Amino acid sequence: MARTVTLSIEKMHCGSCVGRVDRALAAVSGVQDVSVNLATETALITGQGSGLVDRLVSAAEAAGYPAHVAEDADYDKQEQRDAEALALNRRVILAVVLGLPVFILEMGGHMVPAFHHMIHQTIGQQASWTIQATLTTMVLIGPGRSFYTDGLPALFRAAPDMNSLVAVGTLAAYFYSMTVLIVPEVLPVEARAVYFEAAAVIVVLILVGRWLEARAKGKTGAAISSLLRLQPKTAQVLQDGKPVEVAVAKLVPGDLILLRPGESAPVDGVVASGQSHMDESMLTGEPMPVPKAQGDVVTGGTVNGNGSLTVKATRVGKDTVLAGIVRMVQEAQGAKLPIQALVDRITLWFVPVVLVVATVTVIVWLLVGPQPVLSYALVAGVSVLIIACPCAMGLATPTSIMVATGRAAERGVLFRKGDALQSLAEVDVIAFDKTGTLTEGEPALRLFTPAENFDRAQTLACVAAVEERAEHPVARAIVAAVHDEGLSLPQADKVAAQSGLGISGNVDGKHVTVGSDRLMRDIGVDVSAFDSTATPAAARGETVFYAAIDGQVAAMITVVDRIKPNAATVLRALHEKGLKTVMITGDKAETAQTIADEIGVTTVIAGVMPRGKVDAIARLQSDGRKVAFVGDGINDAPALAAADIGIAIGTGTDVAIQSADVVLMSGDLQGVQTAHHISTQAMRNIRQNLFWAFGYNTALIPVAAGVLFVPLGVLLSPMLAAGAMALSSVFVLTNALRLRRV
Repeated sequence: MARTVTLSIEKMHCGSCVGRVDRALAAVSGVQDVSVNLATETALITGQGSGLVDRLVSAAEAAGYPAHVAEDADYDKQEQRDAEALALNRRVILAVVLGLPVFILEMGGHMVPAFHHMIHQTIGQQASWTIQATLTTMVLIGPGRSFYTDGLPALFRAAPDMNSLVAVGTLAAYFYSMTVLIVPEVLPVEARAVYFEAAAVIVVLILVGRWLEARAKGKTGAAISSLLRLQPKTAQVLQDGKPVEVAVAKLVPGDLILLRPGESAPVDGVVASGQSHMDESMLTGEPMPVPKAQGDVVTGGTVNGNGSLTVKATRVGKDTVLAGIVRMVQEAQGAKLPIQALVDRITLWFVPVVLVVATVTVIVWLLVGPQPVLSYALVAGVSVLIIACPCAMGLATPTSIMVATGRAAERGVLFRKGDALQSLAEVDVIAFDKTGTLTEGEPALRLFTPAENFDRAQTLACVAAVEERAEHPVARAIVAAVHDEGLSLPQADKVAAQSGLGISGNVDGKHVTVGSDRLMRDIGVDVSAFDSTATPAAARGETVFYAAIDGQVAAMITVVDRIKPNAATVLRALHEKGLKTVMITGDKAETAQTIADEIGVTTVIAGVMPRGKVDAIARLQSDGRKVAFVGDGINDAPALAAADIGIAIGTGTDVAIQSADVVLMSGDLQGVQTAHHISTQAMRNIRQNLFWAFGYNTALIPVAAGVLFVPLGVLLSPMLAAGAMALSSVFVLTNALRLRRV
């Protein structure tokens, strides 16, 4: 049986690292799918077979990337990221302290000639070079050591990464300069110049870039961190009637928890006593508090209002709704979009190609470059190596996914699958179920008209006895009406539901059937006696169905289901984005069309059974359109699965809907518009990042190689190349963070 494993991967620094980890894990026997995420530094693997985890860890480590199984605590990496940023901060400060004098000693004379003369007249050039060599050596073996301990082994394994580029570039400048310092006679006089400042400043600038990157990465995972912080660490458990503080990890179902005003619910449960209001905005995105009394459900992470509640724990630990939400967001953030496949193929070969380009650049400069040819060749080669580091490429997609899915979760939208982010942005048609989706899903009995010779109270009681066994909202409306009228319900047996048509059973020796006119026709019951009242009712938007007793029509029943208040507004907004809207319902065409006209649905497909919804979606897809279907996630499961994107409207607790790609935590249709808006903005953001990442390298590698030297006399400095490389990653991360405001 297939299982999913999440590994934390160390030492990933760029897109080429992602490609090598992906390839190494995919080669493990039994692996079916791999998704490696640079931003989260994790790998999500689906596979089967004994010893799968051990084989995956071994494969990652053999590729040069230590790995371990990610525990739940690993997902909240804020403290880890803060520690990494602090450690990088110390390295940056040390590198600046050591590297700044090198820069001043060498470049000060170029910028201020008087400074150059002062150096010559005081300590002398040789002493200046010796000081630079000493300080640069300290920079390389101190704060810059990781570039060489990670980059050189990767190079020797024939799997170079960005560290390899930095290592080769800085060491080339360093050893060339040491040669000039120690054995200058092996080089022509015109080539005797040192580049210690290039090696030192490159390390400084790249470390600064990594520090900024680490800080930005911390912000991309803010949504997960905020979700995890919603659950308190301890709870007040009633033991012998007295509250005792207990760690949340030790709570078990059945515990009675005292929830004071302003406290967050530690687990899911049911109110045992007390009255209050709960802030459920973390689930639904809706700010209005929800009243809670005995018997009402309380969700872990929601915040109590002014009252005190005693809550009986029902689900704890990994079984809570909050834990399920966190898992969904984590899985979505770790997913790989289809657009990422191209990036992975490019970055896997990018670093080796850059090494070849740098080598060719050096050779060309040596063959046709001006004097001092060695100096020019070194500068150009090092600049190519440094500026081409593919960090921005590796971060372009995953950072946007992390921020977008996290922001969506904050607004009550859960992308269960990361690729849904791209698919939803590409849809042409959004199809809706009617009951519970476009309408409130709480129909009320409008008319119960008995046929001639049938007693209203007795007939209603028989119908309700059968409907009591059903879960459909219409059934609940009939049962509620019976209770309101104070009628007693007889016992029903041999109850059988007929999907999409109705229900039947035996009551007091009578066979009762309740359902649509289609069902009545199928069983040979004539309902024409009600035609004069049924047609106007359907035209008013009421749902019409019938009851038959022992093969004779016994009553006409109509229920009315209020349209959701913002349905028309949401559909109008979708139309403005160029989307076609469709209503697919089992209701009669007249009723469906009346509702469609009121809210502005483009097309109506009525009178269909659950299987018919699947066929209707297939017909829409046959025109080459991508279709999203919005339903309740239970009765509409086949349609949700058949659509290109399934969007399930939940109630705030139904987050385990397996057939949907996107789950809306509230019943508010605004969530559909929110989900589509976030997906389109995320894809726009990703394209911007990729354009920058690829455009940056495409434009600046030739410049670094020296194509502007002949026409303009411009040759890019390795230090400027390092600064540009570091800033490219920061730009991508900063651009992704803009999604926090959508």
